[in-house]
Amino acid sequence: MLYELSQLLNINLFSYISVRAGVAFFIAFVITLLVMPRYLAWAHSKNANQPISKYVPAHEGKRHTPTMGGAVFLLATLIAIFISVDLSNPYVWGSIITLIGFGLVGLKDDLGKVLSGDNLEGLTPRGKMALQALVATLATGLLLYAGFPTEFYVPFLKTPLFDLGYAAIPFWILVFLATTNAVNLTDGLDGLATVPSVIALSTLGVIVYITGHAIFSQYLLVPNIKGVGEVFIPAVALSGGLLGFLWYNCYPAEVFMGDTGSLAIGGFIAYLAILGKSEVLLILIGIIFVIETVSVILQVGSFKLRGERIFLMAPIHHHFELKKWAENKIIIRFWMIAFIANILALISFKFR
Repeated sequence: MLYELSQLLNINLFSYISVRAGVAFFIAFVITLLVMPRYLAWAHSKNANQPISKYVPAHEGKRHTPTMGGAVFLLATLIAIFISVDLSNPYVWGSIITLIGFGLVGLKDDLGKVLSGDNLEGLTPRGKMALQALVATLATGLLLYAGFPTEFYVPFLKTPLFDLGYAAIPFWILVFLATTNAVNLTDGLDGLATVPSVIALSTLGVIVYITGHAIFSQYLLVPNIKGVGEVFIPAVALSGGLLGFLWYNCYPAEVFMGDTGSLAIGGFIAYLAILGKSEVLLILIGIIFVIETVSVILQVGSFKLRGERIFLMAPIHHHFELKKWAENKIIIRFWMIAFIANILALISFKFR
Protein backbone atom coordinates (compact mmCIF):
# COMPACT_ATOMS: atom_id res chain seq x y z
CA MET A 1 0.00 0.00 0.00
CA LEU A 2 2.69 2.50 1.00
CA TYR A 3 4.87 1.48 -1.94
CA GLU A 4 2.02 1.82 -4.43
CA LEU A 5 1.10 5.15 -2.84
CA SER A 6 4.66 6.40 -3.24
CA GLN A 7 4.58 5.49 -6.93
CA LEU A 8 1.13 6.99 -7.49
CA LEU A 9 1.68 10.27 -5.65
CA ASN A 10 5.44 10.46 -6.25
CA ILE A 11 6.18 10.38 -2.50
CA ASN A 12 9.85 9.52 -2.57
CA LEU A 13 10.04 8.83 1.19
CA PHE A 14 8.06 5.58 0.94
CA SER A 15 10.15 4.27 -1.92
CA TYR A 16 12.94 3.50 0.57
CA ILE A 17 12.93 -0.02 1.99
CA SER A 18 14.37 1.21 5.29
CA VAL A 19 11.51 3.69 5.82
CA ARG A 20 8.80 1.15 5.02
CA ALA A 21 10.54 -1.38 7.27
CA GLY A 22 10.41 1.09 10.16
CA VAL A 23 6.71 1.68 9.54
CA ALA A 24 6.08 -2.08 9.40
CA PHE A 25 7.92 -2.60 12.69
CA PHE A 26 5.76 -0.13 14.59
CA ILE A 27 2.52 -1.32 12.99
CA ALA A 28 3.20 -4.93 14.02
CA PHE A 29 4.45 -3.91 17.46
CA VAL A 30 1.48 -1.67 18.29
CA ILE A 31 -1.16 -4.06 16.93
CA THR A 32 0.29 -6.93 18.98
CA LEU A 33 0.39 -4.81 22.14
CA LEU A 34 -3.23 -3.67 21.68
CA VAL A 35 -4.79 -6.94 20.53
CA MET A 36 -3.06 -9.33 22.95
CA PRO A 37 -5.07 -8.30 26.08
CA ARG A 38 -8.29 -8.97 24.17
CA TYR A 39 -6.96 -12.32 23.01
CA LEU A 40 -5.97 -13.20 26.59
CA ALA A 41 -9.46 -12.38 27.85
CA TRP A 42 -10.97 -14.57 25.13
CA ALA A 43 -8.50 -17.40 25.72
CA HIS A 44 -9.18 -17.44 29.46
CA SER A 45 -12.93 -17.55 28.83
CA LYS A 46 -12.52 -20.52 26.44
CA ASN A 47 -9.86 -22.31 28.54
CA ALA A 48 -7.47 -22.17 25.57
CA ASN A 49 -4.60 -23.04 27.89
CA GLN A 50 -1.29 -24.76 27.21
CA PRO A 51 -1.40 -28.45 28.15
CA ILE A 52 1.74 -29.20 30.17
CA SER A 53 3.52 -32.51 29.82
CA LYS A 54 3.76 -34.46 33.07
CA TYR A 55 7.43 -35.09 32.28
CA VAL A 56 8.40 -31.40 32.24
CA PRO A 57 9.90 -30.28 35.57
CA ALA A 58 8.18 -27.79 37.88
CA HIS A 59 5.80 -26.30 35.32
CA GLU A 60 2.47 -27.13 36.91
CA GLY A 61 1.92 -23.43 37.63
CA LYS A 62 1.84 -22.77 33.88
CA ARG A 63 -1.06 -25.13 33.23
CA HIS A 64 -3.54 -22.25 33.05
CA THR A 65 -1.44 -20.05 30.76
CA PRO A 66 -3.14 -19.38 27.39
CA THR A 67 -1.42 -20.62 24.26
CA MET A 68 -1.64 -19.86 20.52
CA GLY A 69 -0.51 -16.28 21.16
CA GLY A 70 1.53 -16.67 17.99
CA ALA A 71 -1.68 -16.10 16.03
CA VAL A 72 -1.79 -12.52 17.33
CA PHE A 73 1.71 -11.47 16.33
CA LEU A 74 1.40 -13.32 13.02
CA LEU A 75 -1.79 -11.43 12.20
CA ALA A 76 -0.12 -8.15 13.21
CA THR A 77 2.91 -9.01 11.06
CA LEU A 78 0.80 -9.83 8.02
CA ILE A 79 -1.17 -6.58 8.34
CA ALA A 80 2.13 -4.66 8.55
CA ILE A 81 3.47 -6.55 5.51
CA PHE A 82 0.45 -5.83 3.31
CA ILE A 83 0.58 -2.14 4.24
CA SER A 84 4.31 -1.69 3.72
CA VAL A 85 5.68 -3.92 0.96
CA ASP A 86 5.78 -3.94 -2.81
CA LEU A 87 3.22 -6.67 -3.49
CA SER A 88 4.51 -7.21 -7.02
CA ASN A 89 7.71 -8.71 -5.59
CA PRO A 90 7.62 -12.55 -5.78
CA TYR A 91 10.01 -12.94 -2.83
CA VAL A 92 7.55 -11.06 -0.62
CA TRP A 93 4.84 -13.53 -1.56
CA GLY A 94 7.20 -16.32 -0.61
CA SER A 95 7.49 -14.81 2.86
CA ILE A 96 3.69 -14.52 3.11
CA ILE A 97 3.22 -18.15 2.04
CA THR A 98 5.83 -19.23 4.58
CA LEU A 99 4.31 -17.32 7.51
CA ILE A 100 0.72 -18.32 6.78
CA GLY A 101 1.50 -21.91 5.80
CA PHE A 102 3.67 -22.84 8.78
CA GLY A 103 1.40 -20.82 11.06
CA LEU A 104 -1.63 -22.86 9.95
CA VAL A 105 0.22 -26.13 10.51
CA GLY A 106 1.08 -24.99 14.03
CA LEU A 107 -2.48 -23.78 14.66
CA LYS A 108 -3.91 -27.16 13.70
CA ASP A 109 -1.47 -28.85 16.07
CA ASP A 110 -2.25 -26.41 18.90
CA LEU A 111 -6.01 -26.80 18.51
CA GLY A 112 -5.72 -30.57 18.79
CA LYS A 113 -3.75 -30.24 22.03
CA VAL A 114 -6.02 -27.57 23.55
CA LEU A 115 -9.29 -29.32 22.69
CA SER A 116 -8.03 -32.65 24.05
CA GLY A 117 -6.25 -31.11 27.04
CA ASP A 118 -3.28 -33.36 26.29
CA ASN A 119 0.13 -32.16 25.11
CA LEU A 120 0.63 -35.44 23.25
CA GLU A 121 -2.45 -34.97 21.08
CA GLY A 122 -2.67 -32.77 18.01
CA LEU A 123 -0.97 -33.68 14.77
CA THR A 124 0.98 -36.92 14.59
CA PRO A 125 4.73 -36.42 14.03
CA ARG A 126 4.42 -37.87 10.53
CA GLY A 127 1.41 -35.72 9.65
CA LYS A 128 3.05 -32.61 11.06
CA MET A 129 6.22 -33.22 9.07
CA ALA A 130 4.23 -33.89 5.89
CA LEU A 131 2.34 -30.61 6.17
CA GLN A 132 5.57 -28.72 6.89
CA ALA A 133 7.16 -30.32 3.82
CA LEU A 134 4.18 -29.25 1.73
CA VAL A 135 4.51 -25.60 2.79
CA ALA A 136 8.29 -25.75 2.25
CA THR A 137 7.74 -27.18 -1.24
CA LEU A 138 5.36 -24.33 -2.12
CA ALA A 139 7.85 -21.70 -0.94
CA THR A 140 10.74 -23.45 -2.69
CA GLY A 141 8.75 -23.81 -5.90
CA LEU A 142 8.00 -20.08 -5.88
CA LEU A 143 11.71 -19.30 -5.50
CA LEU A 144 12.60 -21.39 -8.53
CA TYR A 145 9.70 -19.93 -10.52
CA ALA A 146 10.99 -16.43 -9.70
CA GLY A 147 14.41 -17.35 -11.08
CA PHE A 148 16.19 -17.43 -7.73
CA PRO A 149 19.81 -18.63 -8.20
CA THR A 150 20.70 -22.09 -6.92
CA GLU A 151 24.42 -21.61 -6.22
CA PHE A 152 25.67 -22.89 -2.85
CA TYR A 153 27.74 -20.50 -0.73
CA VAL A 154 29.69 -21.04 2.49
CA PRO A 155 31.09 -18.47 4.96
CA PHE A 156 34.46 -16.84 4.26
CA LEU A 157 34.31 -17.55 0.51
CA LYS A 158 33.17 -14.88 -1.95
CA THR A 159 32.41 -17.35 -4.74
CA PRO A 160 29.96 -20.29 -4.67
CA LEU A 161 31.27 -23.80 -4.16
CA PHE A 162 28.97 -25.24 -6.83
CA ASP A 163 25.51 -24.94 -8.37
CA LEU A 164 22.92 -27.12 -6.68
CA GLY A 165 20.61 -27.09 -9.69
CA TYR A 166 17.44 -29.07 -9.01
CA ALA A 167 19.09 -30.53 -5.90
CA ALA A 168 18.30 -27.13 -4.35
CA ILE A 169 14.70 -28.28 -3.92
CA PRO A 170 15.34 -31.09 -1.39
CA PHE A 171 18.16 -29.10 0.22
CA TRP A 172 15.97 -26.04 0.83
CA ILE A 173 13.10 -28.22 2.08
CA LEU A 174 15.54 -29.79 4.55
CA VAL A 175 16.59 -26.30 5.73
CA PHE A 176 12.93 -25.42 6.26
CA LEU A 177 12.13 -28.60 8.19
CA ALA A 178 15.25 -28.47 10.35
CA THR A 179 14.84 -24.82 11.29
CA THR A 180 11.12 -24.77 11.99
CA ASN A 181 11.32 -27.83 14.24
CA ALA A 182 14.44 -26.49 15.99
CA VAL A 183 12.61 -23.28 16.96
CA ASN A 184 9.66 -25.39 18.07
CA LEU A 185 11.89 -27.44 20.38
CA THR A 186 13.38 -24.28 21.89
CA ASP A 187 9.99 -22.82 22.82
CA GLY A 188 9.88 -24.35 26.30
CA LEU A 189 10.57 -21.50 28.73
CA ASP A 190 9.18 -17.97 29.04
CA GLY A 191 10.69 -15.89 26.24
CA LEU A 192 13.39 -18.47 25.51
CA ALA A 193 12.56 -18.73 21.80
CA THR A 194 11.30 -15.16 21.40
CA VAL A 195 14.49 -13.13 21.86
CA PRO A 196 16.85 -15.46 19.94
CA SER A 197 14.28 -15.33 17.13
CA VAL A 198 14.31 -11.52 17.12
CA ILE A 199 18.11 -11.57 17.08
CA ALA A 200 18.23 -14.11 14.23
CA LEU A 201 15.61 -12.16 12.26
CA SER A 202 17.62 -8.98 12.69
CA THR A 203 20.84 -10.60 11.49
CA LEU A 204 19.23 -12.35 8.54
CA GLY A 205 17.21 -9.26 7.69
CA VAL A 206 20.43 -7.26 7.41
CA ILE A 207 22.00 -10.00 5.27
CA VAL A 208 19.00 -10.10 2.93
CA TYR A 209 19.01 -6.30 2.67
CA ILE A 210 22.71 -6.34 1.76
CA THR A 211 22.14 -9.16 -0.75
CA GLY A 212 19.50 -7.09 -2.51
CA HIS A 213 21.57 -3.89 -2.49
CA ALA A 214 23.87 -3.44 -5.50
CA ILE A 215 26.47 -1.28 -3.72
CA PHE A 216 26.56 -2.98 -0.29
CA SER A 217 26.70 -6.48 -1.79
CA GLN A 218 29.61 -5.48 -4.01
CA TYR A 219 31.50 -3.92 -1.09
CA LEU A 220 31.04 -7.00 1.14
CA LEU A 221 31.62 -9.45 -1.74
CA VAL A 222 28.26 -11.22 -1.37
CA PRO A 223 26.01 -12.26 -4.23
CA ASN A 224 23.67 -9.53 -5.44
CA ILE A 225 20.15 -10.89 -6.02
CA LYS A 226 17.75 -8.30 -7.35
CA GLY A 227 14.51 -7.98 -5.41
CA VAL A 228 15.31 -9.95 -2.25
CA GLY A 229 16.00 -6.77 -0.27
CA GLU A 230 12.25 -6.15 -0.10
CA VAL A 231 11.94 -9.12 2.28
CA PHE A 232 13.85 -7.04 4.84
CA ILE A 233 10.46 -5.43 5.53
CA PRO A 234 8.66 -8.67 6.56
CA ALA A 235 11.70 -9.57 8.70
CA VAL A 236 11.50 -6.26 10.55
CA ALA A 237 7.70 -6.52 10.81
CA LEU A 238 7.94 -9.97 12.44
CA SER A 239 10.58 -8.63 14.83
CA GLY A 240 8.17 -5.87 15.82
CA GLY A 241 5.37 -8.35 16.37
CA LEU A 242 7.64 -10.54 18.48
CA LEU A 243 8.76 -7.65 20.67
CA GLY A 244 5.10 -6.78 21.25
CA PHE A 245 4.52 -10.42 22.14
CA LEU A 246 7.52 -10.42 24.49
CA TRP A 247 5.74 -7.78 26.60
CA TYR A 248 3.36 -10.57 27.63
CA ASN A 249 5.66 -13.56 27.15
CA CYS A 250 8.61 -12.48 29.32
CA TYR A 251 9.04 -14.23 32.65
CA PRO A 252 6.57 -14.98 34.16
CA ALA A 253 4.69 -15.47 30.90
CA GLU A 254 1.06 -14.46 30.52
CA VAL A 255 0.80 -16.26 27.18
CA PHE A 256 2.68 -18.82 25.08
CA MET A 257 3.16 -18.58 21.32
CA GLY A 258 2.40 -22.26 20.78
CA ASP A 259 3.30 -24.14 17.62
CA THR A 260 1.30 -21.49 15.75
CA GLY A 261 4.08 -19.02 16.42
CA SER A 262 7.17 -21.21 16.70
CA LEU A 263 6.66 -23.09 13.42
CA ALA A 264 5.97 -19.85 11.53
CA ILE A 265 9.05 -18.17 13.00
CA GLY A 266 11.26 -21.14 12.20
CA GLY A 267 9.95 -21.38 8.65
CA PHE A 268 10.51 -17.69 8.04
CA ILE A 269 14.04 -17.77 9.50
CA ALA A 270 14.81 -20.62 7.09
CA TYR A 271 13.35 -18.61 4.20
CA LEU A 272 15.53 -15.62 5.05
CA ALA A 273 18.64 -17.82 5.28
CA ILE A 274 17.92 -19.22 1.82
CA LEU A 275 17.36 -15.76 0.33
CA GLY A 276 20.61 -14.49 1.89
CA LYS A 277 22.58 -17.55 0.74
CA SER A 278 23.33 -18.16 4.43
CA GLU A 279 22.11 -21.70 4.91
CA VAL A 280 25.44 -22.77 6.45
CA LEU A 281 25.84 -19.56 8.46
CA LEU A 282 22.38 -20.26 9.89
CA ILE A 283 24.05 -22.78 12.20
CA LEU A 284 25.77 -19.86 13.97
CA ILE A 285 22.87 -17.40 13.62
CA GLY A 286 20.46 -19.89 15.16
CA ILE A 287 22.96 -21.37 17.60
CA ILE A 288 20.44 -21.70 20.45
CA PHE A 289 18.04 -23.60 18.19
CA VAL A 290 20.93 -25.81 17.05
CA ILE A 291 22.05 -26.54 20.63
CA GLU A 292 18.51 -27.46 21.68
CA THR A 293 18.03 -29.75 18.69
CA VAL A 294 21.42 -31.43 19.00
CA SER A 295 20.75 -32.08 22.70
CA VAL A 296 17.60 -34.01 21.75
CA ILE A 297 19.39 -35.97 19.01
CA LEU A 298 22.26 -36.88 21.36
CA GLN A 299 19.87 -37.84 24.14
CA VAL A 300 17.74 -40.11 21.96
CA GLY A 301 20.76 -41.60 20.17
CA SER A 302 22.63 -42.30 23.38
CA PHE A 303 19.63 -43.93 25.02
CA LYS A 304 18.92 -46.16 22.01
CA LEU A 305 22.55 -47.18 21.48
CA ARG A 306 23.86 -47.36 25.05
CA GLY A 307 20.77 -47.34 27.22
CA GLU A 308 22.11 -44.24 28.99
CA ARG A 309 21.11 -40.58 28.96
CA ILE A 310 23.63 -37.78 28.44
CA PHE A 311 21.45 -35.06 29.96
CA LEU A 312 19.05 -35.13 32.88
CA MET A 313 16.38 -34.19 30.35
CA ALA A 314 16.25 -32.91 26.78
CA PRO A 315 15.91 -30.35 25.26
CA ILE A 316 18.85 -29.00 27.19
CA HIS A 317 17.00 -26.14 28.91
CA HIS A 318 15.16 -28.78 30.97
CA HIS A 319 18.55 -30.27 31.92
CA PHE A 320 19.52 -26.96 33.52
CA GLU A 321 16.14 -26.74 35.24
CA LEU A 322 16.77 -30.11 36.88
CA LYS A 323 20.19 -28.83 37.93
CA LYS A 324 18.25 -26.19 39.91
CA TRP A 325 19.11 -23.21 37.72
CA ALA A 326 16.48 -20.48 38.05
CA GLU A 327 14.30 -20.27 34.95
CA ASN A 328 15.07 -16.61 34.24
CA LYS A 329 18.81 -17.32 34.60
CA ILE A 330 18.61 -20.04 31.93
CA ILE A 331 16.64 -17.75 29.64
CA ILE A 332 18.94 -14.74 29.92
CA ARG A 333 22.11 -16.81 29.51
CA PHE A 334 20.70 -18.39 26.37
CA TRP A 335 19.82 -14.91 25.08
CA MET A 336 23.42 -13.82 25.68
CA ILE A 337 24.77 -16.79 23.73
CA ALA A 338 22.43 -16.00 20.83
CA PHE A 339 23.49 -12.35 20.77
CA ILE A 340 27.21 -13.14 20.80
CA ALA A 341 26.84 -15.79 18.08
CA ASN A 342 25.00 -13.36 15.81
CA ILE A 343 27.66 -10.68 16.28
CA LEU A 344 30.22 -13.26 15.15
CA ALA A 345 28.02 -14.16 12.17
CA LEU A 346 27.92 -10.54 11.03
CA ILE A 347 31.66 -10.12 11.57
CA SER A 348 32.28 -13.11 9.31
CA PHE A 349 31.18 -11.02 6.32
CA LYS A 350 34.38 -9.00 6.59
CA PHE A 351 36.48 -12.14 6.11
CA ARG A 352 35.86 -12.97 2.47
